[in-house]
Amino acid sequence: MYQPRTAVIGAGISGLTAGKMLGDYGVPYVCFESSDRVGGNWAFGNPNGHSSAYRSLHIDTSKHQLSFRDFPMPEHYPDFPHHTQIKQYLDDYCGAFGLGDRIEFTNGVEHARRLPDGGWELRTQRTGTRYFDLLVVANGHHWDPRYPNFPGEFAGTSLHAHHYIDPRTPMDFSDKRILVVGLGNSAADIAVELSSKALGNSLSLSTRSGAWIVPKYIAGRPADKYYRTSPHIPYSWQRKLAQWGQPLTAGRPENFGLPTPNHKFFEAHPTQSVELPLRLGSGDVLPKPDIARLDGKTVHFTDGSSDDFDVIIYATGYNITFPFFDPDFISAPDNRIDLYKRMFYPGIDDLVFAGFAQSTPTLFPFVECQARLIGAYAIGHYRLPSAADMRQVIVDDQRFYTGHMLDRPRHTQQVDYFLYEHDMRTREIPEGARRAAADGPPRWAEVGDRAPVSDAAATGA
Repeated sequence: MYQPRTAVIGAGISGLTAGKMLGDYGVPYVCFESSDRVGGNWAFGNPNGHSSAYRSLHIDTSKHQLSFRDFPMPEHYPDFPHHTQIKQYLDDYCGAFGLGDRIEFTNGVEHARRLPDGGWELRTQRTGTRYFDLLVVANGHHWDPRYPNFPGEFAGTSLHAHHYIDPRTPMDFSDKRILVVGLGNSAADIAVELSSKALGNSLSLSTRSGAWIVPKYIAGRPADKYYRTSPHIPYSWQRKLAQWGQPLTAGRPENFGLPTPNHKFFEAHPTQSVELPLRLGSGDVLPKPDIARLDGKTVHFTDGSSDDFDVIIYATGYNITFPFFDPDFISAPDNRIDLYKRMFYPGIDDLVFAGFAQSTPTLFPFVECQARLIGAYAIGHYRLPSAADMRQVIVDDQRFYTGHMLDRPRHTQQVDYFLYEHDMRTREIPEGARRAAADGPPRWAEVGDRAPVSDAAATGA
């Protein structure tokens, strides 16, 4: 086995699971975290600004789908835990496997440069320049707010859902005319919360593409307990079955006054909400189409109507951003980055990405699945195919997972967890093991081929 000196950027769910697996394989690693705590997006009020959690947030995936395989969620947790419980779960995960000893808090990576002969030079916040053989990027993709670009200017208050905390923070959201833009899960939650008659607001909800709304419970059980795709049935057939059944379980958006979606069910992210249909049906939330232009406090919509507003909240997604890479080295314009198995950048074999996918219906087991490959790769038990083969698989996978979806930045990294995990477990990891057995580990793993870097330089001792 090889033991490459490895750096992990980020101590959110992806960084923690990658670190746990590296530790299981005996790989020396350091996790660099810009915050003073673990959890990333689930660390409410995270000092590094990377949390998009609002005070009332409950996760939309049930605990039954969310748990790590080697660390189940506590039985006493509710079906849909609050963000404080998710954070506690991650703290407990970190403690159970002794991950905190490998994390350097408030010491994020400011710049990462690949050396000419391979390996990485990292400049960190507190400990200067450090050198590593393998770099794992796990800095998340729900922290850099993405704003739409509408003609005109708005004279009221504008903010992104990333900055929304509760009806009193970051401003007093009462007795206001509020427009929420977007129809994802965050938009639905915020619209429901701020449309309460107790706050005295009038609230409108603007959507460009529409959305299919799905319930969180079916027949008294979490709805995602019924969701499991099969690798043995054509994916398109399974989508057609879901499209047939969706109106029977949740109704059509038009029933609640929303526009008809410009796509079929599962051709864009559905929105999970129990309360939004009730608020729409009660007249507390007023549906609006896309914005045509802004004019002072007046917003003009594409159906020719217009209304005046005091506040616009943009729940319009996030950019995939790597602030430590030079933009001409690696970036993700319009959230597009071509990664083999959503992990490897062709031509750079000492770099691995973790967690950069929109995994349906669950993310935690997805990153755990990726971590298994990261561990095998680090010790030389897995080898990548040729760069040309990787690029062809990227095209094929992109067509398979996203070819049927709306061409939007929020869908570029879509995967189905069950199909992805089956492919990794039954094909990709075994084939990579056969390649490693036949051809040996990748050259970057043979640390002796380069001038050694002292352990002290790698660890910051």
